[in-house]
Amino acid sequence: MSSTRSGRSGRRARALWFFPVPALALYLFFFAYPTLQAFQYALTDWDGYSATYHNVGLHNLTRLATADDTFRNAAENNLKLTVVVVLAQTALALGLALYLVRTTRASTLLRAVFFLPTVLSSVSVAFVWRFVYDPDGGLLNSALRAVGLGGWQSVYLGNPNTAVFWLALTQVWFHAGQMMVVFIAGLQAIPRELYEAAELDGAGRWSRFRYVTWPLVAPATGIVLAYTTVQSFKAFDLVLGLGGNPPGPALDILSTRVYTTFSNNQFGYAAAQSLVFMALIALLTWVQRRAIRRATA
Repeated sequence: MSSTRSGRSGRRARALWFFPVPALALYLFFFAYPTLQAFQYALTDWDGYSATYHNVGLHNLTRLATADDTFRNAAENNLKLTVVVVLAQTALALGLALYLVRTTRASTLLRAVFFLPTVLSSVSVAFVWRFVYDPDGGLLNSALRAVGLGGWQSVYLGNPNTAVFWLALTQVWFHAGQMMVVFIAGLQAIPRELYEAAELDGAGRWSRFRYVTWPLVAPATGIVLAYTTVQSFKAFDLVLGLGGNPPGPALDILSTRVYTTFSNNQFGYAAAQSLVFMALIALLTWVQRRAIRRATA
């Protein structure tokens, strides 16, 4: 009897090894293989449709680093967008979570209100905010005129010096509610006994946040920072919806720059751009994780 049971357990254990196979196959086919191909094509001048191409070595990467002002401009725009969105969205999401962490009827309703933009499509959000930013009959300028602040009117997305910051505002409005939910989950996992002990020791509100909330919400903060960074680099459809296809230099970011290069049949050069794009996201995520560990140590 025991040998029969051990045989069944052995077969069950072997069968469990097959469960990851479908996910692994999808990962290899849709991510690992295309990534390896990107490395291959980044060293060529392939145009995307010709049967032949030439190996150009590191020419594409050298061109990116020294001679491509449009890519450098897109990278600068993307870094500005990322810094503003990461700081503003994380702070806003954490503030909302602290305010709405207690489960009441009012907080549940407000959570739904703040989370609502997240369920909309990026294209829908872009067209709504294009109306808001419209310099002629848009919501913002109309509201400013209505309250006697017509001198504060702006062209918003039409101003090359500030366009990326208005894009950041749209991104924050779009996803702050989603990150709020992550923070609420992290806050609700903190034992109430720790706050009670801190109060007995005479800790004020700021001290309780600094020494109890912030260290214990660090895992949620790491998720929010990483996800927000990736969102900022992948704000492709939002940028096209606000700035057109292709967007102007003021709204061009790395994802739209890579897309435009592919559209111009420069597949080898676009592959090199995409590798730099991927490496930059990985570097920023790594730096963030290190910073969080030091801040909460």
